[in-house]
Amino acid sequence: MFKLMTTLLRGRTYDAAEAFLDTNTISILRQQLRDAADGLTSAKKSVAIVMAYAAREKKREEEQAERLADLEARAMEAIRLGREDLASEAAAVIADLEKEHAATKKALGHYQAQAAQLRDQVALSEQRLRTLQRGKQIADAAQQTQKLRGSVPNGVLASLRDAEETLQRLQERQSHAEQVEIAMVDLNATASATHVVEKLAGAGCGRSVTTDASRVLQRLQANAADQTS
Repeated sequence: MFKLMTTLLRGRTYDAAEAFLDTNTISILRQQLRDAADGLTSAKKSVAIVMAYAAREKKREEEQAERLADLEARAMEAIRLGREDLASEAAAVIADLEKEHAATKKALGHYQAQAAQLRDQVALSEQRLRTLQRGKQIADAAQQTQKLRGSVPNGVLASLRDAEETLQRLQERQSHAEQVEIAMVDLNATASATHVVEKLAGAGCGRSVTTDASRVLQRLQANAADQTS
């Protein structure tokens, strides 16, 4: 039982978390995009710093190369002049400067590689961020549409249905009233014509429209005579 209760609690906790995420998905996405944009800004600053370091090392490397070329030229001139002492002193300085120059070139290569890698990452991140921002705009539009579709029709369609039902009842009543009126006119017309015919027949104008016992007897006698013959 305890295990079942623990499982149920975990299930409800998970469902509550899922419901919370579903309800606040757009807000969460907006904040995540803001965080990504802030991180991208920081990354751009890092790229700028690395590029500045690379530029500094590049300038140092060029200066060292110029100094080495100048020292070598002067050392060669001292050798031609037979000043071995000056040439030896220059050679020692050149050796130290070549070590420094090699270290500078290595640092420069490192900074240039890091700068290129960071630039690629920033460019890719900017592209992904733009894609996500476009997706968020579409999601915002879809959410607004769903809100309108979920709120406006509930009231409007219900009112329209009620109005249609009321109109239908009104039309049915009007149609029934018209039918009753037509029937009354027909009845009145029929009653009036019947009354006139009866008056004319009673005055001897045309055959009688009423049936009396003498006429019935005459009809029966005539039928009996036909059967006998």
